[in-house]
Amino acid sequence: MAARSSGEDPVPPSASLVEVLYDELRALAASYMRGQGSSHTLQPTALVNEAFLKLARASPDSFKDRSHFMAVAATAMRQVLVNHAEARSALKRGGGRGAMPLEPSIAAPELGVNAVDVLAIEHGLRKLEALDSRKAKVVEAKVYGGLSHEEIATVLGVSLSTVEGDWRLAKAWLARELGRGEGSSHGSGGL
Repeated sequence: MAARSSGEDPVPPSASLVEVLYDELRALAASYMRGQGSSHTLQPTALVNEAFLKLARASPDSFKDRSHFMAVAATAMRQVLVNHAEARSALKRGGGRGAMPLEPSIAAPELGVNAVDVLAIEHGLRKLEALDSRKAKVVEAKVYGGLSHEEIATVLGVSLSTVEGDWRLAKAWLARELGRGEGSSHGSGGL
């Protein structure tokens, strides 16, 4: 991994990405799992480990800096959470077991909610991606990657004010979408 940009401390040459960022990713994963019951089957360590398995396919040199790595890790953790939620949902629908009472959800204080259904936010993010992919990337980096607005601006190659505006609009749009629920007959609306 190259030296960090934007005034970030460089990664010591002897340290690996795992050593430097594992604790940070695990803390982020733990924040997703807040409010989950003890029967929740995906633990923060497992989430980070599965994300790292996805990231292991990439060369460490392909990450420009910490922010870039965290943005890619955000995508990997989003994929792991969605895959886990889809598998649990399939089991709830009778995939060989009885009903599972636990809804797969994550904490998303960035969106102003203590817990949001992973599949609902994924559905919302996919709709947002179709309308404005950059705004969806801002949400993904902030919610799943824990990146600051400054870091997101660097990763996306846009100004800080662009990220701040994208975040305000996307957050309001997603709040409206998530509030509609699955059974809503409202139109998709624009940004």
